[in-house]
Amino acid sequence: MTMRLEKFSRLLMFAILCATCLTTGALGAASDESDVRGVVQGTFSQLRDGDYASLYDRLPSASRRRISRNQFVNQLQRTRDLYELDRLEINTVRVSNDVAVADTTAYGQIKTPFQGEGKIVLRQYLVREDGEWRLALEDRAGVQRLLASNRDFARRYPPRQPRFFLKRDGRWVDASQLNTMRRRSR
Repeated sequence: MTMRLEKFSRLLMFAILCATCLTTGALGAASDESDVRGVVQGTFSQLRDGDYASLYDRLPSASRRRISRNQFVNQLQRTRDLYELDRLEINTVRVSNDVAVADTTAYGQIKTPFQGEGKIVLRQYLVREDGEWRLALEDRAGVQRLLASNRDFARRYPPRQPRFFLKRDGRWVDASQLNTMRRRSR
């Protein structure tokens, strides 16, 4: 009887240990996803609020080596009069080791060359450096460099071109279709 109780105790302890390990792994994945969501939302807030100098600090080190803080801030300040960001939807987030992707939709008001409501559907990549997630706010070549060193991740979550939409007559219209619509109406 004691032998059975001892085996049962060992089995129970093993089961608890396994459950703890599995739960910790799941919590780690959930924590990573939550951290990525937080960085994406925080970055959007800094962009919306015009806090470009702080936004520069969230860039990966490779990006900061390619562009100075001054250049980065000046480039973003020049776009300030073109739009006003409103809100961000973070759709899916995927994390694999030190790389992550977030599919997002940003909404705002277009100020020029015309006024109206707009949205951008965008796939954003992040890299973890020194334990912190950093958003790769880079050109296409920068994202390609990031994905080149993470080929499996790149195959599962390939880059997508941003898609721009404008609200016309209460419906979202793909901005790339506007030229086609204009030609037809002539």
